[in-house]
Amino acid sequence: MNKELIFIQESLHTFKPSERKVAEFILEKPADVINISIQKLAENTQVSEATIIRLSRSLRCKGFKELKLKIAYDLAKAKAEKNLEGYEDIPIDDSVSSMIHSVSQNNIQAIHNTVGVLDEAELEKAIELISKARIVAVYGIGASGLIAMDFKQKLTRINRWCEAAYDKDTQVTIAANLSETDVAFGISYSGHTKDIIESLKVAKENGASVITLTRSGENPTSAIADVKLNTTSLERNVRSGATSSRIAQLNVIDILFFGVMKLDQERNIKALDKTRKAVEASKRHV
Repeated sequence: MNKELIFIQESLHTFKPSERKVAEFILEKPADVINISIQKLAENTQVSEATIIRLSRSLRCKGFKELKLKIAYDLAKAKAEKNLEGYEDIPIDDSVSSMIHSVSQNNIQAIHNTVGVLDEAELEKAIELISKARIVAVYGIGASGLIAMDFKQKLTRINRWCEAAYDKDTQVTIAANLSETDVAFGISYSGHTKDIIESLKVAKENGASVITLTRSGENPTSAIADVKLNTTSLERNVRSGATSSRIAQLNVIDILFFGVMKLDQERNIKALDKTRKAVEASKRHV
């Protein structure tokens, strides 16, 4: 499954019931959809042609014809790549070797799918904002808090002022003191984490630029953003938890970090070297 089909899958929860019927039909029979008319699709899904046009536009297409072209491109690309194995359910009672394969395959697939939905223009904007920011405030709750912690550690190593907050009170406190020279970066896979949403609103009210990292598709968190970054994992059930989505988020964080590094490479490499030597020296004195 490539970029457009992933975006449809991840956006299912945002569609109206009639639009969702069309989206599910597309996901079930993408090869059929590229060869039928809008009239035939409306007949097969028992919706109006206007519903299909509305769905197409919500999927960033001018109309159904453009949507079909994007789906056709996805299918051709998947065939050329001979596709990946796809997500695998993690077995409850199985061998260690099977678990190694299943977990690893899900992580690989999450990164592969995320590459498909990452917008390069948005990524460039995020790198630019973070590079120029006085303060980068990173917000995450639960598993996303670990992602925020990782980004803080990376930025601190190159002498960037980064504050990471993992609870609402701390997030709002930091947000209240941000200004137009700062960036608030909210991380929420679902895009529905209430504390993150409220903290980002405070940051934006104070003039800070807002970057979000969420699953693809519309959601309340990305609706606040000046720059929207997306991941996907398409985890199939509760047993796999937040594992592959976390790996996908970490991959985006690594991309952001290397992007920031490149913009002032000489200075940042010196800072990395300086912090590495300081850490090594502190260990020798323990």
